[in-house]
This record gives sequence, C-alpha cells and structure tokens, in this order.
Amino acid sequence: MNESTATLPNSLQKPLDRFYEFLRSEKGLSLHTQRNYKQQLEAMAEHLVSMGLDDWQKIDAGWVRQLASKGMRDGMKASSIATRLSSLRSFFDFLILRGELSANPAKGVSAPRKQRPLPKNLDVDEVGQLLEVDSDDDPLSVRDRAMMELMYGAGLRLAELVDINLKDIRAGAGEIRVVGKGDKERKVPFSGEAKEWVGKWLKYRSDLANSGEKALFVSKQGVRISHRNVQKRMAEWGLKQGVASHISPHKLRHSFATHMLESSNNLRAVQELLGHENISTTQIYTHLDFQHLAQAYDQAHPRAKKKEDK
Repeated sequence: MNESTATLPNSLQKPLDRFYEFLRSEKGLSLHTQRNYKQQLEAMAEHLVSMGLDDWQKIDAGWVRQLASKGMRDGMKASSIATRLSSLRSFFDFLILRGELSANPAKGVSAPRKQRPLPKNLDVDEVGQLLEVDSDDDPLSVRDRAMMELMYGAGLRLAELVDINLKDIRAGAGEIRVVGKGDKERKVPFSGEAKEWVGKWLKYRSDLANSGEKALFVSKQGVRISHRNVQKRMAEWGLKQGVASHISPHKLRHSFATHMLESSNNLRAVQELLGHENISTTQIYTHLDFQHLAQAYDQAHPRAKKKEDK
C-alpha cells in the first residue's frame, strides 16, 4: 500500500501514502478496499498534474466539479463518479484531521444522478387503437374514454386528473385549470377529441354524481374516482382494445410529451404543458429524433382536430 507512483511529485504522493497507512492501521480496511482508494486517488492525482497543479491544497470545489464533469465526458458511470468523489472526500477529511487542510472542497459536490429509464411510450397508432372506445350509451365507458382522451390530450398526471373539479374545466374553450406538484396552478389546452368526450361525459355525470360532489370524474358510487380505479380501468381498456403494451396513466402522459416533441421540437412549450418546474426534467424526452416543426397546439398534437367522419 505504501508504494509510490513515480510520476507524482512528493507534494502529492506523500499525503497519499500517509492516508493509505491510515486506512490500513487505523481503519482496518480490507486490501480490496485499500486498493480501490489507491486506484481512485492516484487517477485524480495524475489528472491534477496534467492541469499543472502539484499541491492538494490548491484544489477547490470548482476543480472537484470539473473532475466529475470529466468523468461524464469520458463515459464513466454515475456510480463510478460517486465512488471517486467519495474517495476524495475521505482523503480530504484525513488532511483536515492532520491540520493540512482547512476545508473539504469535495463536500457538497454530488455525482450526476443516474437517469431513470423512461417508460416505453405508445406510438400514435396504438393510442388511436386504445381510444377507439365507441360506447356512447354506456356512462362508464364514456367516462373512461373522456379520462383517457384528457390524459393524452393534455399530458396530465394521474393525481391531476383525479383532482379536477367541475369548476376547473372550460369544455367549450378546450381549456383546463390544473393543480400540479407543489400546488402550482397552470392552464393547459386539450385536444378536440378530449373536448368532445368530456362534453358527452358531462351529460351522464349529473345522473351519477352524489349531490354536492365537486369532482369532474366520479365512480359508479357517485364520489370522486380513486387513483387505483383509474389505473385499473385503463389497464382493462388496453387489454380489451388489443393494445400490446400495458396501459397506465403515466404511459399516456409520456406518450403525450413524446408525440408533442416529435411534432413541434418546442421544449419550452412542452415543459409548460407538463408542468415541469425545471426544463432539465423535460429534457429527458430529447432522445427523440425530431422530424417536424409546428407552431400551434392544434398542428402539433395528433388528436387535436376532430375526425371529419365518425
């Protein structure tokens, strides 16, 4: 463990050797863990030398962040960068303990978050297949189609859909008031198909809803529909309509975002429609191969215009 790397100046190598001895004698770490620390720290020390620095005390938080960025550019996994930063923090804590450093420049610097995989979205044909629920005489089928059209036509979260009250929707104008995460309000347009089916549902709702019920969508018991009920009904419709993919509310929202970006390439507009506080959240959808441009919602959304023939 106390072998020195010839390419490192003593001002960098000697503090490392003292740290390795500390890990062995004081911490009692396994040889495997000691080797891992050595590998990580000496790789960083070599990078330090390549930048013309020869003293650990010359490192600041900016250099540590640059190190994390370099790891990303080099194709390192987020977990590997996190391990490297953890090794550096431990080493700097050791230098502080010895009085060789006054503050830990790696403290508070985080590795890039591991990107969560996106659920597979439905293509436009699959959405069309799902939404061809043509049962005007069955109140619950009309309600379900209205919910699915609204989720896909406005990109709503499940909680946002369930929380919609009658006063929040202007069906004639095709506009809805949504309360999203953090109780933040936004107004979003919705598709022509959604407008039509919400209108059909409203004709049935008055007979199903209990007196004084504020919710737009109610169960057959006349109360606000539950999250679980929406999830269950959508999954059932997916099977009934012969859609190969499992259907969930989030998949409809994801499909909305994907199709809007494919059509419009307008990241800011989609950010507002989805209710994302930070555009970095919306940027997870930019893996798409954008093909078309559109300026208006009706041009961009595949179901924005009602079909001419039913």
